[in-house]
Amino acid sequence: MTQFDPNGVGIANGNIFGFPYTEQDADIVIIPIPWDATASYGKGTSNGPQAILDASTQLDFYHPELDKAYDTKVYMAPISNEWKEINDICCEKGMRYIHFLEENGEELALEKFKSDIDEINEAHEALRSNLKERSLELLKAGKMVAVLGGEHSTPLGLIEALNDTYSDFGILQIDAHADLRDAYEGFHQSHASIMFNVLNRCDNMSKLVQVGIRDISEREVQLSDQHSRVKTFFDWNLKNESYTGKTWSQQVEEIIDSLPINVYISFDIDGLKPELCPNTGTPVAGGFELQEVSYLLFKVVESGRNIIGFDLNEVAPGNEGDWDANVGARALWQLVCAAGKSFNR
Repeated sequence: MTQFDPNGVGIANGNIFGFPYTEQDADIVIIPIPWDATASYGKGTSNGPQAILDASTQLDFYHPELDKAYDTKVYMAPISNEWKEINDICCEKGMRYIHFLEENGEELALEKFKSDIDEINEAHEALRSNLKERSLELLKAGKMVAVLGGEHSTPLGLIEALNDTYSDFGILQIDAHADLRDAYEGFHQSHASIMFNVLNRCDNMSKLVQVGIRDISEREVQLSDQHSRVKTFFDWNLKNESYTGKTWSQQVEEIIDSLPINVYISFDIDGLKPELCPNTGTPVAGGFELQEVSYLLFKVVESGRNIIGFDLNEVAPGNEGDWDANVGARALWQLVCAAGKSFNR
């Protein structure tokens, strides 16, 4: 077996970053989910986990906020070929339905494609249930669990498992979208509904803190304003405050003050500036540099709060080059290092 050298060339050994850890050894277990069946604008995020895995060995493993970051014991489970095949079948049916919907309206589309929609919803429910069961097993074994999507609907089962494990926790959501829609386009677990579903299914989730939201419906704004468990830091407000002298450090303090002691991180890559993730499903002008997000993550840890899990979603590799995967791997590295610092202190 090749000795792991954190200063050498990354080894493509099947594990994320080429790290030499098994599931039994690991403190952090990442579950990849190649699923984007409800994505309605741009497809390709189901290929994100493999692309990030391939790009991950190109990183250098120094981190200024974590001494010997390469000692973080992280393991990524194998990517399921079975779920990728199910996803591809569902995607083909879903795209036919969405194209018809866009041309003929939702009422006719829901009637004509009812059996296809039901099939996609049933597969999605099985995905959620399997993830919840697997996550509970890992949590009981003392592991921190993370999800690498795929579209943003994928981590629901993990969040439900955390709801069964913790009496109180919050979610820090970094995203261009609020994802507070109810059963978007007939899909009960749509990528646009993940946080709506969390609010309705997870009673122990006491605060959803959304950061960077900049593409949102009026109904979602009303839900955010009226729901006692939701606090949204809109991208336009953060930018406008910065124009009048408020620093990111001051804004981060306000964000963290809104969070309880136990924090789950949900990172949609489109929370970043679109030039960093041009092939994501729904890119939106505005957003963050990756270093701004890293600063926020490590300030969460420095505040004494516990990171209890995380997800990274909506990374879609382009037809040429590996820019999205490269940025995605570095975003995952930031999450792993912040979570590892929290787990091992």
